[in-house]
Amino acid sequence: MRTNSVPSVAIVTGASRGLGRAIAAGLAEAGWSLVLDARGAPALTEAAARLPARPPGRVVALPGDLIDPDHRARLVAVATELGGPDLVVNNAGALGPSPLPRLADLPLPAFRELLEVNVVGLLGLTQLALPGLRQHEGGVLNITSDAAVEAYEGWGGYGASKAAVEQLGRVLAVEEPDVRVWWADPGDLRTRMHQDAFPGEDIGDRPLPETVVPAVLKLLATRPESGRVRLRELL
Repeated sequence: MRTNSVPSVAIVTGASRGLGRAIAAGLAEAGWSLVLDARGAPALTEAAARLPARPPGRVVALPGDLIDPDHRARLVAVATELGGPDLVVNNAGALGPSPLPRLADLPLPAFRELLEVNVVGLLGLTQLALPGLRQHEGGVLNITSDAAVEAYEGWGGYGASKAAVEQLGRVLAVEEPDVRVWWADPGDLRTRMHQDAFPGEDIGDRPLPETVVPAVLKLLATRPESGRVRLRELL
């Protein structure tokens, strides 16, 4: 990472709400320059405008879909204009059908979409960012889930996509020794996606996404070896 006089640059996907928005806020407060992605333009624009940006960092909001190769290329191009990416936070993702279906009932088109969004788009963005990440000895932070490693009824489609993300991280860490690669489990959080997984239930007992941001900042400050991280264990 860089000195305080030259801000580090992060691409944060899914930054219009939930954990992505919370991480973006933490990085902005710390003076990072940010390139923010989300599918909904109004929500992303509002989220970017509310960030507690601190100089010398800048914030650029680029709405679009990570499935779109041109959108991925724009994200990296803007990060390059800001000095080159030091960090990619792969937070954007889809849950799949709600209520969550058993694997026997999971529509295959919905599963294909899950893989396209959660795995293919993530890898495509990471591939484009790697030259800059290598140059700056930067990092990739893939947001994962305990559903990637545990068997929960109804979570087969989503969990399979996150398991794929974790394996991509493991291999990338071996192939890119100059880049830190972390796949981070934030635990259950009070987000819209988590609410969609439990329609009609009260998830008010789950902690807010902001509660794990200090763990993310600690991870970036200490730069441990590549690997799987449970963010709450860093708090």
